Amino acid sequence: MTTKSQIEKLIRGAAQDALREGLDPSALDDLAVSRPQDPANGDYASSLALKLARPLKSSPMAIAQKVVDAMPPQPFLSRVWAAPPGFINLSLSDSWLTEQVDAIRATGGDFGNAEAASGQRIQVEFVSGNPTGPLHVGHARGAVIGSALAAILRAAGHDVETEYYLNDAGTQVQKFGESLYARYGELLGRDLELPEGGYHGDYVTALAREILDQEGDRFLEMPEADAARELGEIAIARVIEGLKADLASLRVQMDVWFSERTLFDDGQYDRSMKLLSDGGYLGKWEGATWFTSTALGDDKDNVLVRSTGAPTYLASDVAYHYNKFLERRFDRVVNIWGADHQGHVSRMKALVSALGVDPKRLTLMISQMVALKRGGEVVRLSKRSGELITLRELVDEVGPDACRYVFLSRSPQSQMEFDMELAKKESDENPVYYVQYAHARIAGILRLADERSISYSDGDTALLTDPSELALIRKMLVLPELIEMMAEKLEPHHLPHYATELATAFHWFYQQCRVVSSDPEDLPVTRARLKLVDAARAALARCLRLMLMEAPERMQGSLGFHEGALSGTPPGGVRMRTPGTWES
Repeated sequence: MTTKSQIEKLIRGAAQDALREGLDPSALDDLAVSRPQDPANGDYASSLALKLARPLKSSPMAIAQKVVDAMPPQPFLSRVWAAPPGFINLSLSDSWLTEQVDAIRATGGDFGNAEAASGQRIQVEFVSGNPTGPLHVGHARGAVIGSALAAILRAAGHDVETEYYLNDAGTQVQKFGESLYARYGELLGRDLELPEGGYHGDYVTALAREILDQEGDRFLEMPEADAARELGEIAIARVIEGLKADLASLRVQMDVWFSERTLFDDGQYDRSMKLLSDGGYLGKWEGATWFTSTALGDDKDNVLVRSTGAPTYLASDVAYHYNKFLERRFDRVVNIWGADHQGHVSRMKALVSALGVDPKRLTLMISQMVALKRGGEVVRLSKRSGELITLRELVDEVGPDACRYVFLSRSPQSQMEFDMELAKKESDENPVYYVQYAHARIAGILRLADERSISYSDGDTALLTDPSELALIRKMLVLPELIEMMAEKLEPHHLPHYATELATAFHWFYQQCRVVSSDPEDLPVTRARLKLVDAARAALARCLRLMLMEAPERMQGSLGFHEGALSGTPPGGVRMRTPGTWES
């Protein structure tokens, strides 16, 4: 249980004891504890008394004081008091804070994890798209958000499965095969036209050339439809291998690659459509089959099967979510889709409701567009191909760590600019390097202690009394609460901002306090501070690994960092509000 959860439980119990008469127990259901912006107001505060003033017909200060008086002493709290106009403020004990250094170190690489007993079985589906070409920058943003969210949910105690849904059935796949056949024929001197709405990218010609080199001209001896189908099968397999490699370059590994075709081959499509029909959610007019989603609150009905008999994308989604909820039985499903799916949210909620599933179990996160910039100039096209910049090109230019940090630093609902020059900049103006340098600096301090044979396993953390030491401990203890909040609200974008604040707290401590002293009389304090540094290493490494970023032991000299180069001020673009909340 996090410290915040303990305090909420403590206040709830005290309120029940102090306010028995006239208190509706449900009034305590949404009891919330926050972190005050001004440290003078303590480490935590609750506005419960302000909310209860009207129903209890009493002043907020009187209610707050009653709750405070009913709270039993706690070893981790140094002070609990009522403050105008009716807040319940709480301060953590310095002695308890210093004890947490050993507790953090004891967790190893799992600092911040929640108990697994509270977990749900959750599927996170992201990136998913037609396996008909390379991934682009928009896919990169979804890949980073999805993989980080999965890591955070696992840290919060959930059983998580990540999935890429391959749209390997339907019209687009057919057009892909026909486009390949046209390019394949052109390479052999045939004058063939691309199909209407076909694929024009240079990569299609490159794929056709690869197949020609390996398979020869045998496809020209086949009926065109058969040749296009087989060429498409070969190319799709190659594209999928490319998708996996592209994602791996961004440190993304999918647990499952799910084929749309299996929904039709295994009968799930038929079973899901029957379920909708039995529920009265199908209608037939204009020769097509419609999902009557307006009966479930959607703004319009939607075509499931065209008059030609071809199913729409929505029909596949019916079968796919039938598979997710009713066959694989996930407790919760999170779909991270691109900006072009903004209008699909209400119909997907209606769809799962028609399948007999509580729509609250499905969350759709819409990842908005990304504008690439190189300095002040907008970058739209690849220098190499003249087409959209691919995920791999971006990773090759700025590196996976910069990609992950930048894409994760904004909520997916907000449009964003990605400054490629800043992402590559090797200075403390770049928050990626600012955070990673903090970890490298910590590693350097611990190496120095090892070189001087300073053992700190028995260091006395009670000697940590400097305000910068206590501030660093306080900042580290935010992480478990942050993981819990991010998992509950599905908001991984808070993590890079917290990591920047933690790095700032460490750099500030490092400026205020000499860690490794050559004076023998300072050895007890040196050992205590080395423990603190080691705990900071565990917390910062945990942040970086949850973001699937490297936690470097050393940084190259070309980064422009040196001892004393960094201040306690975070890089531009990130500013602190209250402890535990961030904005960019």
